[in-house]
Amino acid sequence: MNLLNFVAQYPDETSCRKEFKEYRDRIGVICPHCGSKEHYWKKDREQYECKICRKRQTLRSNTVLHGSQLPFRYWFIAIHLLTSTKKSFSASELQRQLGHKRYEPIWGMLHKLRAVMGKRDEQYSLSGVIELDEGFFSTETPAQDKDKPLKRGRGSQKKSKVLVMAESPPVEGKTTKNGKPRQVGHIKMIVINDLKAEAITSLVKDNVSEESIIDSDDSTSYVKLKDIVKEHRPQVIPKDEIGKTLPWVHLAISNAKRMLLDIFHDIKPEYLQYYLNEFCYKFNRRYFGEDLFDRLMIASVSYKNQFRYNNG
Repeated sequence: MNLLNFVAQYPDETSCRKEFKEYRDRIGVICPHCGSKEHYWKKDREQYECKICRKRQTLRSNTVLHGSQLPFRYWFIAIHLLTSTKKSFSASELQRQLGHKRYEPIWGMLHKLRAVMGKRDEQYSLSGVIELDEGFFSTETPAQDKDKPLKRGRGSQKKSKVLVMAESPPVEGKTTKNGKPRQVGHIKMIVINDLKAEAITSLVKDNVSEESIIDSDDSTSYVKLKDIVKEHRPQVIPKDEIGKTLPWVHLAISNAKRMLLDIFHDIKPEYLQYYLNEFCYKFNRRYFGEDLFDRLMIASVSYKNQFRYNNG
């Protein structure tokens, strides 16, 4: 929805709280103690009470708002901005728009929503023909490496390693409107500590269907992939041909880097995954249009906040 429609539909805290309850009721409330799905709504206390064990939980409990003291309308505004922009929205800009005094709660709110995006995409496996490669994203130098000489290239302390996978079935007899020989489906980007074969194989096994075909370069990191999928087709790819051989993986990496560079600065390695969650979530739902707000609201109600802020 556009900004005018959003303001008209959610003009105050009461309207947002009411809508959030409607989403919870639609998805279903589950008791964290006994697992029952039958509840009373205690209007005087604004809490759900389990019909079986009588345990109560608030409207925020076991959702992305769990433990948050920020107004419901803050969350609705954040969800609107994240789903209505093609790129992203910085916490400092949102803080300024909201007129909130402290930066950390707003930053945490956005990362909690990004964590929910990641949890949602974890439910789906990639399938069919898949491009696979790694990307290297610029991040802050880790605290333990700041006194060490800075390495160059892909081994630099300022580069975080990311495994990138994209569903990429060939387009028979023609190319896409972008002139590419493949049609892109869903993508996944996962921050990884190292590029050893064991780590790569484990991640692929968790995120790719066994009946898939994987196209990649001939890196030794991929030598075990043939054991976990239907077919692995490694090939020697000249540097100037990699964008043609694995077009969508490298376009996704390029677009993600551009988003981070344009909007965010000095990303810490431990938070890179949250930003990539947002990029992949929105890319995978690029045709949802106005329904994207509704989908993120459903995800926010369905998953408990598990984001942890590292203040060390």
